Amino acid sequence: MANFITNLWEAVFTPGPTPTLLLATNITFGVLQLTLAGLLVATYSIHFFILSILCAGLWWAINWFAHELQQAQQKEAEAERIRKSRSTDSTPKKSSSQPGDIADDETTETEVETAAGVKVNVSNAELDFKPTREDEQIRSKILNDFKSGTASTTSAGTTGLQRSVGESRHRNAPSDLTASTEFGTDSEWIKVDEE
Repeated sequence: MANFITNLWEAVFTPGPTPTLLLATNITFGVLQLTLAGLLVATYSIHFFILSILCAGLWWAINWFAHELQQAQQKEAEAERIRKSRSTDSTPKKSSSQPGDIADDETTETEVETAAGVKVNVSNAELDFKPTREDEQIRSKILNDFKSGTASTTSAGTTGLQRSVGESRHRNAPSDLTASTEFGTDSEWIKVDEE
């Protein structure tokens, strides 16, 4: 009995459902169910019947959760064993990796900064992009059009950075703005209109 108490005390501080803790939980719920059944027989109160149903539901839920947690721990231990056996069996080399090799399974990510200054994590597989001849032609055409200042139509449509024909640059200030608001002063709107 002293050994059980010691194991129970240590099980409280051990992560996961230990057999000693599960045994103590099941014994406790069993005694609680017997107590509620005795009180139901002694008093014929519906309250003890309802408490007994709630106790049984909680007892089942705790055992179900402990079972699911044990299965998850077993799967994780198996996955860790497989990872260790893969890493000790072969040392992957980038030049000699075959499809389905460890080098394909483990992707490392590289941080790339976009034009707007936003940093994005990109896997190495995405960085190995090889542009085709058509991609290079479209790229050079867009760059030449930007340098010359004319809008270009590509297979994807207009670049969207140049003004379309007939587009007006005249901007009217809303009539409800006063001389100075959070949107700016009237003199700033006049400067925009003059451009």
